[in-house]
Amino acid sequence: MASLLEQLKQQSTVVADTGDLDTIRRFSPQDATTNPSLILKAVQSGSYDAQVQAILYGVRDHAGTLDEAVDEACDRLVVAMGTLILAQVPGRVSTEVNARLSFDTAASLAKARRLVELYAQAGIPRERILIKLASTWEGIRAAEVLEKEGIQCNLTLIFSFAQARACAEAGAFLISPFVGRILDWYRKADPERSYAPADEPGVLSVQRIYRYFRERAYPTVVMGASFRNSGEILALAGCDRLTISPALLEELAHTDGTVERVLADSGERAERPAPLREADFRWDMNEDAMATEKLADGIRGFEADQLKLEALLREQLAAIQAPAGRGEQA
Repeated sequence: MASLLEQLKQQSTVVADTGDLDTIRRFSPQDATTNPSLILKAVQSGSYDAQVQAILYGVRDHAGTLDEAVDEACDRLVVAMGTLILAQVPGRVSTEVNARLSFDTAASLAKARRLVELYAQAGIPRERILIKLASTWEGIRAAEVLEKEGIQCNLTLIFSFAQARACAEAGAFLISPFVGRILDWYRKADPERSYAPADEPGVLSVQRIYRYFRERAYPTVVMGASFRNSGEILALAGCDRLTISPALLEELAHTDGTVERVLADSGERAERPAPLREADFRWDMNEDAMATEKLADGIRGFEADQLKLEALLREQLAAIQAPAGRGEQA
């Protein structure tokens, strides 16, 4: 009998939620996703030492401040990692815009375009890239512009229906609703309550989003993310895409059983409502304590790991910086 993973691949596109090349090679996913936390983990593992050193030597004489050189090194690093990942998958890699830009549409656009430019310099066409943006109002507006420029986006840190709907209305290529982090919030709010995977709030949220998109013929891809257990994944079998961590890929690959399709396009269609206004979006988020708290927590967490990565690169860059180069940090 085929493993759960092999059966799941027949119903949903499986995406590796990792920057670890060995894991990607082992499980042969269609795509891969990265974020600042995964990038930091991959760099700390030593797997990308050669790329890191080459990049640092390439930017050590960068005109400007040390902080600007570190920022450039970070951009080149995520693109170098994405390029290596793309050598292992037939599809796309998601590369994230700095979380600190989550509330700045113009800065998010500039960073996204820079990442696409660096990929182009590496010979990677934009058709193999998804620019990952936090699903704030500002991030969604940036995605709307980028999609019109032919730069497709992955809107991440989705915790509410309002976020998902706004992304679809903006024409986003893909959204990543977070399943496990929603469960984390509900468990903290009510530690005594237990949930079967099929009844978890995060699972039900993704199911609602998927059905709403299909019934209204939005082409936006729904990719369930942030899973805490394999039961959550199986409860979303049939979802367009599922991005899965190495540990859960391992479990699914070595478990027998039967995967029953849960999600499918019913063929029913409904009229699309008028697009959400900014005031409506912000009010809906304000009324959803879980979504508001988890979005803020997610942005802070990614920024914390981004700062750790920058500190690591700054230390190494300062050590190799040419004596005639920039001597002080901004």
